[in-house]
Amino acid sequence: MFRRIAAISFILICTSVAWFILAGTIQSRTYQSDDKLRPGVAAIWGAPQEQRPPSAWFRPETQAAIIPIAIDASRIQVDLKLDYRQKGLLWYSTYVVDFAGAYTFRNPTDAPQTITWQWRFPAEHAVYDGFVMEVGGRALPIQSTKQGASVSATIGAHESVELRVAYASRGLESWRYCLAEDVTETRDFTLALRTNFRDIDFPSNTLSPTDKQQTASGWDLAWRYRSLISGFQIGVAMPEKLQPGPLAGQISYFAPVSLLLFFFLMFIITTMRNIDLHPMNYFFLATAFFAFHLLLAYLVDLVSIHLAFFLCSAVSVFLVVSYLRLVVGPRFALVEAGGAQFIYLVLFSYAFFWRGFTGLAITIGCIVTLFLVMQMTARIRWSERFTPAVEPAR
Repeated sequence: MFRRIAAISFILICTSVAWFILAGTIQSRTYQSDDKLRPGVAAIWGAPQEQRPPSAWFRPETQAAIIPIAIDASRIQVDLKLDYRQKGLLWYSTYVVDFAGAYTFRNPTDAPQTITWQWRFPAEHAVYDGFVMEVGGRALPIQSTKQGASVSATIGAHESVELRVAYASRGLESWRYCLAEDVTETRDFTLALRTNFRDIDFPSNTLSPTDKQQTASGWDLAWRYRSLISGFQIGVAMPEKLQPGPLAGQISYFAPVSLLLFFFLMFIITTMRNIDLHPMNYFFLATAFFAFHLLLAYLVDLVSIHLAFFLCSAVSVFLVVSYLRLVVGPRFALVEAGGAQFIYLVLFSYAFFWRGFTGLAITIGCIVTLFLVMQMTARIRWSERFTPAVEPAR
């Protein structure tokens, strides 16, 4: 009996080493692929965008230095449409942003001034479709660079004028609006943001919306301030899709726990029923478990993660049931072994799909297993079970 336990333990250790190697290979494939593919995704869809408010200034005839003009009011509309893109073993959270902002400026002097407005693009490597920069409802000649665009117009004394900027662009992972370069006052500010996704998140060092309303497809968010002094930004992080590569790697890393629970239950059941399972039988069962993770590692980048998980589960369960049907019998193979494999391989692995509840689900499963085994074996005399049989004298 002790030799059998030692042999089973050795099989478990060897299989665990193979799983760790497989998990390391998956992680390497995932992040090497990310390093190569991310620049391509950013080139097509743009980088994370951080929009800043426009700046305005004028140069009086009697002075050489420029005088900045503060924004009196801001009315901004943003529409974010999430659009996932898969490259290799990773999904990228790309989005389309429709931006429209109206900013009110006032000439603070007693004479007409030629005011220049400068607009900084939210990302250097991005495309801006339908870019509009109007002053007082008039389209003016735009001077543009890689960093931004600017327009100039003459404004009368103490006259207020509205600068309107609009464009459509593409970004990646997050969208931010920076209220100012440093901690400064923001007056009469309103930013309305609409999303087509519900799983919203706000990055660190960003302001929470003052109003939030759920819609049929997402959220209507609003930030409204009469007079705000803050160095924080406004931002929304795009929700991440379930990542095939990291998920397959996590499942492989914890696979030895899954196999340990399965072997533990199989050992208890076969001991109680006097079923003779040789360590070689356990070895083939371990390889059937390993086949699940090996197939999953190379299937997740070809089909959806859920379809890959179903196919790999079906293959592994079929291997175990069809094998034990010949070794022990159809009832044991289908009910005891098949049921245990469904719990400790399929459900155990599927727990990694439940973000935030994986550890709790696995812990509950282990405790329930321990309770059932303790109840099943409470009346067994283990000293008799582990006493080697004495052959009768000839």
